[in-house]
Parts: sequence; C-alpha cells; structure tokens
Amino acid sequence: MTLRLSTVLLYALVASADIASAQCKVYPGDSSWPSDEAWAALNERVENRLLKPRPQAAACYNGPEYDEAACATMTANWTNSYTHLDDPIEKFSPVYQGLTCLSPNIYDSGNCTMGGFPWYVINATSARHVQEGVRFAKGTGVRLVVKNTGHDFSGKSGGGESLSIWTHHLKSIEYIEDVTDDTEGYSVASEYGRVVGGEGQTVGVMGGYIQGGGHSPLSSIYGTGADQALAFEVVTADGGACLPDVPTTASAFKFSTADGISNETFWSGVRSYFDSFIHNADNGTYSYFLLLHNNPSPGNFLFQMTPFFAPNKTAEEVTTLLDPWFSKLHGLGISFDPNITEYDSFYPAWKDFFPLEVVEKVNATFEAIRTSLETNHVFVGFNIKAISPDGPDNAVNPAWRENILFALQSVRWSVNATAEEILEARKGFTFGDMQRWRDVSPGAGSYLAESDRMEPNFQQSFYGNSKYPCLLELKRKWDPEDVFYAATAVGSEFWSVVTEDGLPHENGRLCRVIG
Repeated sequence: MTLRLSTVLLYALVASADIASAQCKVYPGDSSWPSDEAWAALNERVENRLLKPRPQAAACYNGPEYDEAACATMTANWTNSYTHLDDPIEKFSPVYQGLTCLSPNIYDSGNCTMGGFPWYVINATSARHVQEGVRFAKGTGVRLVVKNTGHDFSGKSGGGESLSIWTHHLKSIEYIEDVTDDTEGYSVASEYGRVVGGEGQTVGVMGGYIQGGGHSPLSSIYGTGADQALAFEVVTADGGACLPDVPTTASAFKFSTADGISNETFWSGVRSYFDSFIHNADNGTYSYFLLLHNNPSPGNFLFQMTPFFAPNKTAEEVTTLLDPWFSKLHGLGISFDPNITEYDSFYPAWKDFFPLEVVEKVNATFEAIRTSLETNHVFVGFNIKAISPDGPDNAVNPAWRENILFALQSVRWSVNATAEEILEARKGFTFGDMQRWRDVSPGAGSYLAESDRMEPNFQQSFYGNSKYPCLLELKRKWDPEDVFYAATAVGSEFWSVVTEDGLPHENGRLCRVIG
C-alpha cells in the first residue's frame, strides 16, 4: 500500500440559507457573547495571561497600527518559520486564515481584518490555564482552538472570532531513566539515548505531531511518535484534569533535466529509486525527496533528496546499500554528487539536515506521480516504513505499518484567482489527481498531521476503518457537547465552518451540519 495526501481540497458546508436554523458556536453580535467583564474575569483566573493579539501584517496597512519599519522587518522574515511559530496567532498555512491580513508584497488584501485568527488567546504555562480556558469555552459556547507551534498544513490552529489556548510555552523535558518542539527534544535525548521526533525542527512534538501519529527519521527502527508515549496528562472537555500513572549516516544529492539529460532519462532515474523502496525501508532507512518543475526552465524537472538517513550504519555500509541504485544512474548517464556524511549519533545528523505491493502497483504509483508532476503539481515523498516493534494498542493509522511511501502533493493557482477559479482548481485536484492515488491504493490512508483538510473519506484515510468507530465512541463519551473541534478531527463531520466565499478556511462561523 501507499499513503496518500493532498494539501488542499474542498469541503461540504452548511448552506448560507441554513445558518439561521443551524446550531453554531457563539460569536460577537450574538446575545450570548461574553461581556467585557466576563473576559476580564477569565484574565484574572489565568493570571493575566489572556492576550488580544493583532496580525503582524497590521503594521503594513493604513490605520493606527501602520509602521513602515515593522512592516519591512516582518515581510523580510515572512518565510522564516519562527516568525509564525513564536507568534500567538500566526500560522504556517495562511491560506486557511482567509488571507485577510498578509504582507502586501505577498498578498494585498486591501486592509487588515482578523479573519480566521482567534480574537483572544490564553498564553498557557500550566495545566490550570488550560483548564480555565476549556471551562470558559464550555460555559459560554465560544469556539475553542488550540495552537502549539502552528506547524500545521490544514489551518487547525486557528478559528475566526474564537478563544485560543496557546500551549507553546507549556513545556518541560525531564529524562526518566526507565521512559516541546523537536529541537529541544532531540537536544536532550542526544545526551541520554534517543527520541522519536519529526523531520523538521519546527515540529511541536507534544502537539499535533504525536497526536496525529508522528513519522520520524527513526520510524523505520522505532515506529511512530505515538508508539513511544506511555501516558498523557490531559484536560477533559469539562475542564477537569486526568493525570497519568506511569551512530547515524546521512546523505544528500540531486539531479535534474537541466543537467543535459532527457525527460525520459530523468524519469528512468527516478524510477530506479522507486524500485529500491522496499530494500531501503527494510534496512531501516528514511529519506525525504522532492520532485518539482525546475523553474525557470519550462519542461525541466528536478529530483532532490535531502536527507537520506541510515541510523546505525557507517558511511561504508550506506555506500554499499546505495551502490545498486548509483550504478543504474551512472548507466543512464545521470551525473550526481552524493554527499555522504557519517555522524557519531543521530542528533547532529538530524540537526544538519533538517505498504509493500507487487510490481503492478509500483508501476501504477509511479505513473500517478509522473502524471501529477507533468501537470504542474509539486510532489514530496518519504521512503519510510513505520514499524511497530512492541505492538502498541494505540490509535495510529494501521496504514503506517504497511507503508513504504508517504507522499504529499499540492495544487497551485494565480494570486489573482477568483474564488470560483480557486474552487475549480481544487475540484480538479480533489477528484482528478487525488483520485488517481485512491485508485492506485484502495484502502490505504494518509497522515493526519499533514493532511488533506477535506479528504472525502477522512475517517478511513486518516484513522482507519478498524480504529475510527472506537475513537468516535470515545469522543462522544468524553466530549458530548463538542467543546473540541478541528478540521478532520474525530467527530468533525458533524460541524462545518461557513465562509462567505465558499472556500475552505477558518474565517467563518462554526455550525452544526444539518441533516
């Protein structure tokens, strides 16, 4: 099987005409919206940690917040992940905010409004702060969202006119002889032994990463991030708390049609890599690779791998492992210069860089990838096999256990595209490109934490048919009033964000689905 994922899709929503009769969360202008006194009382209970932040790009638009210097600094650092990670409301996927306040050099919205950003944020540093926020949302009906780092492909860390609990500063790491974000977790673990964390340094290990399963450069040896969890301290939907009682080598290289090879030779080289998937995964390796148009040269393609991780292997062993593939590339006349570096432990290697099927299925998968790239889509892949060495009874998508390819794709449109044009592009992507993946891998799934926001059958794709009924039963037991909601989360099929332009983002009311 293969895992599939698209980064953007359409969604089913409550029709605008039905909003009046729909049961929605409480919003400004509603008679039950909390008074200023109620918000002030909440601020006291969370020890003055209630924020009412504004978007950073507000400094770029006419008004009392205009600041030319601040706007220039923000724009220059827009692609720096920490610009968004260290902010209480900014997110890594601004398209799901509704694009109502970005730097004009990136997208000129004409003015700055909050859009899909939360109105209030609790900067939580203790479980008590989280409890107070949950109790407030439950008691008032205000929409509740949670942000850790904001490293999320589906905009789940935001919600228009909502109360957000920001957990980014709610973290500590203690090493327990017998049992945060990745940078901190890997740093501590490097002193003691190991940690299974994400590929990127901005991944919040104790946020959506581990709750979504969590793939890692070490998954081929130790399984997913969720497989490592012994217990969680949680805050329930009624505001209560439940306490728990319990050497590496890396390589990088690339080749492209710009190097003087034909498109057919390029694809033969890529195919030779795909042919080694099972062999590499069975040897406990992990790779992250991209296939994209090699702009600005029309019709040219680029294959780039950074990194290829081989935990517990020497440089000599990795060279031997990859030699059959390298020989095929040389035989095709493809020039490349692999950078193979041996490290004494996993942490410095990570810091520097960042389902088994028959031949017929491999052919179909490869053709689906080639077709998508040749129709101007970007492809990102992970050659990984997330084993389960101890057989944990958890909610990790069963598809991970058979996976050897985790694939991400996206769709593009002009910055000046109308809502109708964007919808058309997404429909083509949803029911065209992604359907090819579904046809190639019936019954396969995808990764919840890097998910398609509106996968047609997200229950099966993200959780697995064998897991979802039990998860929904637990949701009904612990959160019968749906205090907690996020797109594609368990039970989310009963709610929808109603937006004025009909596009899938968080700038709208969250209402129950009728019927």
